[in-house]
Amino acid sequence: MAASRYGTPSADLLMQERDRVTAALTAMQDGNRVVTGPEDNRAILPGSVDDFAEVYAGMPDATIVAGATDVALWVTKFLKLIGPAIFIGHLDRLKGIEVLDADVRIGAGVSYSEFGPVVAEHFPHLAEYWNRIAGWQVRNMGTIGGNIANGSPIGDTPPVLIAMGAEVVLRRGGAQRVLPLADYFIDYGKQDRAPGEFVAEIRVPLPKPGDMYAAYKISKRRDEDISSVAAGFAVTVEGGVITAARLAFGGMAATPKRAARTEEALIGQPWCEATFDAAADHMAQDFTPLTDWRATSDYRATAAANLLRRFFHEHSGETPVRLAVA
Repeated sequence: MAASRYGTPSADLLMQERDRVTAALTAMQDGNRVVTGPEDNRAILPGSVDDFAEVYAGMPDATIVAGATDVALWVTKFLKLIGPAIFIGHLDRLKGIEVLDADVRIGAGVSYSEFGPVVAEHFPHLAEYWNRIAGWQVRNMGTIGGNIANGSPIGDTPPVLIAMGAEVVLRRGGAQRVLPLADYFIDYGKQDRAPGEFVAEIRVPLPKPGDMYAAYKISKRRDEDISSVAAGFAVTVEGGVITAARLAFGGMAATPKRAARTEEALIGQPWCEATFDAAADHMAQDFTPLTDWRATSDYRATAAANLLRRFFHEHSGETPVRLAVA
């Protein structure tokens, strides 16, 4: 109540100056490159995506900063020097979303929040999962391309996108190439990305009518927590027989990874509980997860197998009890 004696928010000088400040900042976006800072710690703001490609091709050891939800922690928690740094959060061409007949094309600079409405309309099985990615502040700033580019084995987006057959567009200078997202991750800290090459776009196939999808996240806290296990499933059933299956997991290996042996155990088998129980037993051939402070190896292995069983029951009209962590 005491604060109200000083006036309403509209009387704040910053609010009153908002239009002028906004206009002044907009005028600064003249398409020219901005370089500032000392020689050994430069900050670079490219004038365009083409300019960014040129700068990064010539400076492949630079740190790319988009939403800074990960890079900022390197600085604040580990006091790491990130210069030279190339800031790209202002590049509108990296923030485009295009819905086509077969897929959705997502610019690497699109934030989780910006993609939320598209998830709700075109990927409804991801809606609950999407809202569990970090907190709303991080979803407002963190980018889908950044989550993929850093190659973390516990990133939230790769498992569900891999399960859906997503592709990633990589660019170096004026050249581009497209590869399956599943092939982008090679080993811990290693991705199929050449020096000076960056993630430019992600292409996600639209769900096919009749196919079944799911996305699951297991964590100590339901909200605003890092995954212990994350999973994305896509299964096709024709005439009561499973004809295709893509099962991808995060937190189970050094990279986000498909469960190839488990997929093989499903394909060609009848859609029934016994099939999924038998396939779940193959999970140990696909993964040997680590133990860390988020979860033990046994817990991760058990949780992953049970998520497969849960998928069957949910898509058979039997919804298991939802635990607080799931």
